Amino acid sequence: VKALIGSRPIHIEIDGGVSAETAPLVTAAGANVLVAGAAVFKGGSVEAYRANIEAIRTAADNAAS
Repeated sequence: VKALIGSRPIHIEIDGGVSAETAPLVTAAGANVLVAGAAVFKGGSVEAYRANIEAIRTAADNAAS
């Protein structure tokens, strides 16, 4: 996907199956907009949701840098 995008300012969105485990894979492939649903709402508390979001964000950021 990265090769197809080249230097053009195109956003690639992934919606579905995004988790802390898959975020690095799709980010490395060129995605820069990640939509996570079920992976965010595991744990049943606001604190768990925050931790899940942070884990996904950190995993994606580490793969992008």
